[in-house]
Amino acid sequence: MLKKTKKNEERIRRHKRVRRIVNGTPDRPRLNVFRSNANIYAQVIDDTTGTTLCAASSLELKLENGGNIEAAKKVGEAIANKCKEKNIDSVRFDRGGYVYHGRVQALADAAREAGLKF
Repeated sequence: MLKKTKKNEERIRRHKRVRRIVNGTPDRPRLNVFRSNANIYAQVIDDTTGTTLCAASSLELKLENGGNIEAAKKVGEAIANKCKEKNIDSVRFDRGGYVYHGRVQALADAAREAGLKF
């Protein structure tokens, strides 16, 4: 149990380090990713006003298994489509301190294929 706590604390430290550099603006909001064991979540945030412009998750899509790569691809497509509806075509990607691999990479690639630029 100690290892899991330490692992998450290290992820939070990495996320804080990345957040010093990656800030969302009205022109280029921040695409944030949160990954749990069971689901994956993505939201587009304008940091100047502190508002969430749009969000998508495997829970919202009611996927049978929300914790796999296929679910991450569907969430990536969904967030890109929601961004298009709000005329957002360019974002800054915030991986949330996670390694850019597996589900995080699948979400990013699917969002790019659906037309989101970052």
